[in-house]
Amino acid sequence: MHMSEGVEWALHSCLNLAWAESGTAVTATKLAAFYDLPAAYLNKQLQALARAGIVTSTSGPRGGFRLARALKDITLMDVVVAIEGPDPAFRCQQILHNGPDADPTADYRTSCVIAQAMSRADLAWRHELAAQTLADLRATVESRSPDTPELTRARLAKK
Repeated sequence: MHMSEGVEWALHSCLNLAWAESGTAVTATKLAAFYDLPAAYLNKQLQALARAGIVTSTSGPRGGFRLARALKDITLMDVVVAIEGPDPAFRCQQILHNGPDADPTADYRTSCVIAQAMSRADLAWRHELAAQTLADLRATVESRSPDTPELTRARLAKK
């Protein structure tokens, strides 16, 4: 399975927004500069997060992005779905219909052992992502590197 780099960018941006000065919006350009990312592409990811209700977007001179809800209410799965979409990673194409002794009336998406195994794996992956919140990630980062919130705030506050 392959997730786009936008998922990583979105997750890091959400954590950086959590550490930004309270009540301030952060532009896509400033968030992109934090990791030397292309601002236009990061802005697309942030807009996807806004459509999903994870961040809010404000235009104007004091505009930018803010988290729309508490980190404890945003799961990793929420971010992945916002960026990648809700479709499962594996899509059974029912190639068994083309095989020997195929049953043309069978729905192989439900009866094929490969499709069943892949569906179970996808469900386990989604369950794990849904069980972790951005608050969990923040707590881990802050326990490993307690100065991260202040360093992030300072870097985002620079003009």
